[in-house]
Amino acid sequence: MRKENQTELSGFLLLDLSTDPEHRRLLASLFLAMYLLILSGNLLIILLIRFDAHLCQTPMYFFLSHLSLADVGFASVTIPKMLQNLLFQVKAISYSGCLVQMYSYMAFGNTDSFLLASMAYDRYLAICRPLYYTTLMSHKQCLLLVTACWALATLHSLLYTLMMSRLSFCSSREIPQFFCEIYPLLGLSCSDTSLIENTALVEGFLDVLGPFFLIVVSYVRIFYTILNVPSKRGKHKAFSTCGSHLSVVILFYGNLCWVYLQPSSRNMGKSVVPSLMYTVVTPMLNPFIYTLRNNEMKAALKRLVGRMRSFRG
Repeated sequence: MRKENQTELSGFLLLDLSTDPEHRRLLASLFLAMYLLILSGNLLIILLIRFDAHLCQTPMYFFLSHLSLADVGFASVTIPKMLQNLLFQVKAISYSGCLVQMYSYMAFGNTDSFLLASMAYDRYLAICRPLYYTTLMSHKQCLLLVTACWALATLHSLLYTLMMSRLSFCSSREIPQFFCEIYPLLGLSCSDTSLIENTALVEGFLDVLGPFFLIVVSYVRIFYTILNVPSKRGKHKAFSTCGSHLSVVILFYGNLCWVYLQPSSRNMGKSVVPSLMYTVVTPMLNPFIYTLRNNEMKAALKRLVGRMRSFRG
């Protein structure tokens, strides 16, 4: 019988965040509250954009609605299983369930990265190439960009999932992380993992740093253009259109680097806190950044509340 069959039947055991019952209940309450904030905040953004004629036709908010959708999926991949572990001490996850979780985590995470790059490109065109903006950012072009973001992320995740499914896991079943992630799984494999590691080094470098490089180049051009604006009011208006997106970029890539660019990234048991920041805190803060710092979103929220009141009346 193949070694893979033994793993498929037994599955894996995820990391227990705490063994103390009081701490478990406290953590479960905290993460449940954060998860509800993620769902309500991001779904509210999607609702505001979809039902507001102005926001729905604006490329930046069209991308934002898909970013919020990806954040909902990203958090839903890991937090419910973590809550199940904390509340009911169900640490086991099946072999197929582990692969599905790994695939979904990578797909939604990479979609976030690609969408942030698309939003930076949108800001670049709006500020640096305003005469061509309407043509280059038509609704058709936005649809193509969003489709490419989801498709590339899906293919990227599928590639790694297929390679991981060919590995044998004959050592410890305990994953040193609270969800199924590629590097902890590689540490449990008794197969030759050099192909996956080399692929992750090359393809992952392009996949993560590629969008980040596009964002940096876009903002260098944006800042150069803004500094040449003669009026202070014009500069402030241009900066205000980029503030929310730039804050989300810093939060996303800052936590991403904290998780994967530290020496202990291969031993994920030592990086639980950075992983929690990346998978829980970042999706929770994004809606607050886009609603509290964005006048158009606040105006759309007021219009929605006004419609609801008039409907009740």
